Amino acid sequence: MQAWRVHTTGEPREAMRLEEVPEPVPGEGEVRLRVLAANVNFPDALLTRGQYQIRPPLPFTPGVEVCGETEDGRRVLANPSLPHGGFAEYVTAPARALLPAPESLDDAEAAALHIGYQTGWFGLHRRARLQSGETLLVHAAAGGVGSAAVQ
Repeated sequence: MQAWRVHTTGEPREAMRLEEVPEPVPGEGEVRLRVLAANVNFPDALLTRGQYQIRPPLPFTPGVEVCGETEDGRRVLANPSLPHGGFAEYVTAPARALLPAPESLDDAEAAALHIGYQTGWFGLHRRARLQSGETLLVHAAAGGVGSAAVQ
């Protein structure tokens, strides 16, 4: 299968190379997914630069969010198990963390749903502890997290 791989950290444009690699083998509690679409998130750039809070062993494939298809044909959202990220044809992901992809969204839209909304929700509810009736100004509501926050 093909995957975008990082062998040395740096800017994504320079550090990532398209390569032929073996398909990942699911570990205990994981499933293998055929990637239908992978979203590009800020953590992917940070991972590639070696600046993210986790640092997968080199070489690795970035891509922390996908819409994929299970072997039994279900369309799901997943956060792939690094070092085998979503910028590949196949990924592995924890079975317990799969979410059904909304039928109303195409694969690319569905792939972009999870992390942006999760980040927006977490920021508003857990960090800011926003309560009903309070007012909040959201700057830059055109991006994934901002779009989630205004909804």
